[in-house]
Amino acid sequence: MIRVLLAEDQAMVRGALAALLALESDIEILGTSPDGESAWCALQQLTPDILLTDIEMPGLTGLELAQRVQRHALPVKVVILTTFARPGFLRRALDAGVRGYLLKDAPAEHLAEALRQVHRGGRAIDPQLAQDAWGEADPLTDRERQALRLAGEGLSAAEIAQRLNLSHGTVRNYLSEAIGKLGVGNRIEAYRLARQKGWL
Repeated sequence: MIRVLLAEDQAMVRGALAALLALESDIEILGTSPDGESAWCALQQLTPDILLTDIEMPGLTGLELAQRVQRHALPVKVVILTTFARPGFLRRALDAGVRGYLLKDAPAEHLAEALRQVHRGGRAIDPQLAQDAWGEADPLTDRERQALRLAGEGLSAAEIAQRLNLSHGTVRNYLSEAIGKLGVGNRIEAYRLARQKGWL
């Protein structure tokens, strides 16, 4: 049996995916999580073979969850299922050790086969996205990315500094560096461009 933990913040999608995969005779859904932090706790309790996760989730994103799995060397293979067909996301996912990257608009039967392929030790990556992923490199550091993401949520530099436990000046430097690297006029333009490229 392929033991799967499913992390997806949209309740209807989470239920539909769990029901779909439960139809497969060789796949067992150990549990489902509505966000990254609860998925992290469930990972350690349930020890699944595969973590199937969305990218955009409240708190801890699917990419951050994959990075944490990699840092702690957990014996679980991560597969991302997302609407984001952005090469930047795929590059970051691969850097985080993700074994599968699938799009939600792919045919349903592809998902179970991709999980089997990853379970056997292979990779399952959307082919067109894999081809596009090696075009433009992500210029942002992790800290610049964090500051920019919070700026895009409408937080001021002082609020970002408080959230990240950094000084106000350090946050302004991170935002200024990100704006310069992306060649735009302000933090909101930088946020939009970085999101469009899949770097946030």
